[in-house]
Amino acid sequence: MSLVKVSEGASIALHGMALIARKKSQRLTVKKIAQTLNVSQTHLAKVFQQLQKSGLVHSVRGPAGGFELKKNPEDITFLDILQVIEGKIELGGCPFNKDYCAFDKCIFSNELNRLTKEIYDTFKNMRLSDFVR
Repeated sequence: MSLVKVSEGASIALHGMALIARKKSQRLTVKKIAQTLNVSQTHLAKVFQQLQKSGLVHSVRGPAGGFELKKNPEDITFLDILQVIEGKIELGGCPFNKDYCAFDKCIFSNELNRLTKEIYDTFKNMRLSDFVR
């Protein structure tokens, strides 16, 4: 069991974007990225469609086509990528998304909200450029 989980879609987006950043001078196809990550081409294509709509990647058609970054790797954070796939991350409030609590003060909120903020800040500080050789 893992307390912190990243969805398969978010994992595909994060790893796929890092692969593209490493291959900055060449475009990568859905097929090549899917093979490298050992994931479904269909799922990867859906994920990259979201990344393209958000303006993080650009797709080029044709024999020399594929995906390329639309911004410099140092300008793309892991938080940027994660929020495209998962939606805006909310900080604070009930960590279990409950409207009602039997307690006057949440028995978890202070510690879980602190940990959530630390994870948020970690993703915010991680950049694609950190993974370019």
